[in-house]
Amino acid sequence: MSTQAFKAARDFLFAHATDYATAHRDFRWPELEHFNYALDWFDAELARNQTNDLALNITGEGAATRTFGELSEASNRVANGLRALGVKRGERVLLMLGNVVPLWETMLAAMKLGAVVIPATTLLTPTDLADRFGRGRARHLITTAADAPKFDGLDPTVTRISVGGAPAGWHAYEELLTHSADFTPDAPTKATDPLLLYFTSGTTSRPKLVEHSHQSYPVGHLITMYWIGLRPRDMHLNISSPGWAKHAYSCFFAPWNAGATVFIANQPRFNPRGMLDALVENKVTTICAPPTVWRMFVQEDMTKWQTSLREVLSAGEPLNPEIIDHVQKVWNLTPREGYGQTETTLQIGCYPGQLVKPGSMGQESPGYRIRLLGLENEDVEEGEVSIDLHPAPVGLMRGYQNDDGSFAPRGTVAYRTGDVGTRDADGYYTYVGRADDVFKASDYRISPFELESALIEHPLVAEAAVVPAPDPIRLAVPKAYVTLVAGSNDDRETALSIFLHLKTTLAPYKRIRRIEFSDLPKTISGKIRRVELRQAEEAHAKAGTREAREFREEDFPELRG
Repeated sequence: MSTQAFKAARDFLFAHATDYATAHRDFRWPELEHFNYALDWFDAELARNQTNDLALNITGEGAATRTFGELSEASNRVANGLRALGVKRGERVLLMLGNVVPLWETMLAAMKLGAVVIPATTLLTPTDLADRFGRGRARHLITTAADAPKFDGLDPTVTRISVGGAPAGWHAYEELLTHSADFTPDAPTKATDPLLLYFTSGTTSRPKLVEHSHQSYPVGHLITMYWIGLRPRDMHLNISSPGWAKHAYSCFFAPWNAGATVFIANQPRFNPRGMLDALVENKVTTICAPPTVWRMFVQEDMTKWQTSLREVLSAGEPLNPEIIDHVQKVWNLTPREGYGQTETTLQIGCYPGQLVKPGSMGQESPGYRIRLLGLENEDVEEGEVSIDLHPAPVGLMRGYQNDDGSFAPRGTVAYRTGDVGTRDADGYYTYVGRADDVFKASDYRISPFELESALIEHPLVAEAAVVPAPDPIRLAVPKAYVTLVAGSNDDRETALSIFLHLKTTLAPYKRIRRIEFSDLPKTISGKIRRVELRQAEEAHAKAGTREAREFREEDFPELRG
């Protein structure tokens, strides 16, 4: 029954693939009492009806292919192996693997068992991992032999499983695959049972713990599938690292909801030319990449790559309009943006067939009702992007786990995202910035993103972050931390060139008054930590100092008048 309800909701979205108005008006979340994605969808539908279709295609390091039938059988073996090692329903398994086949096998196996997966990036330090084990209450661990030393000193009762060899005291992952290919669940899985426990990337504070259920991500990502425009047997490339929610968005649930292939191009270090080669050689039809990757792509002569792409997408942070224009010119494809969080699936997006308004995130997702709220939960023209909870969408988390294991409520009226946005008369939302990042200068509200977009238009600017620099007269002035494209000089001439560009681009009250050439501090998921930059500015203001590579408008007589 659950399989049919899930498929009916998916097929409704397929039927209205380019008819957003109807999809938004008439889509209804399937009502599920019991649902286990691995058993009720992957095995019952994909492995049965698309047995020999490619489910996973990995190139580069760890190159491999797997069909839906092969992954179904392998995940049964792994599930039985994990059960033999004592993994029980509801227990938490920390999974720290790169883009290798065991990652997908283990995700499916854990679902079948009813275990809860804590995804972790391989970039985590031993201190990070100790925090995840402590607050995440993990009882089992799967990683590689190379990363095993990071877990020295952990509770010795934790089950340790290693891919690629087993150090002393560890179990070999490969042994799990020797177990029976026939799996029988110990009980039905409730749709509301916990499935995933994510640690957020922590741009302003230590990571929060976000719990998702067997329906919130698997079912919720029907909307992500719809946004991408996926079809059965597509080849989908999502450039994202395991351990973060976006990997689950588009390297797991959305493609397999559609019956498409997950494509991975492993590289020792990201190389835009190599990635472009891979998507051409493997006939990738849909791609989603963060703005940082698109900025690297457009620095290449993209006309040299004749692709099979039908849909191109961006998510993670707003995409600058000039990037959209460039991709349109060279590939005749319009990048569409989407907005979501670890706590949700896709809340807002520009969907297939819709008009793309550069600078806008798009319209609210089918199955979601978005509001812009002020401090007192009143609806405002510019406010915090929030999800109405009456009713709550399926794709919203259960809640944040507190350190004691209890859960903080999501809110009673609406779930607040922490992001500020505006909405135009056509229902298109525009990102203004994190609530913590928007600031006032001379009593004007300043959106860092708007100023950063202006900076990126300069040919020598690769990345930028704008924060308030304390000022005795204006309260604060906008200051930009700028990373230049390779081969550029971080000198007075370059600073003047950027200031002159901004003078013709931004209104006087918005103009950036200070520029510092610097690498940008980022979380391990790649998001800019503006909080560190704000703290640096406050420290300089208190001490009356400035960095050697900082340039100020008043340093340039050429800018007067």
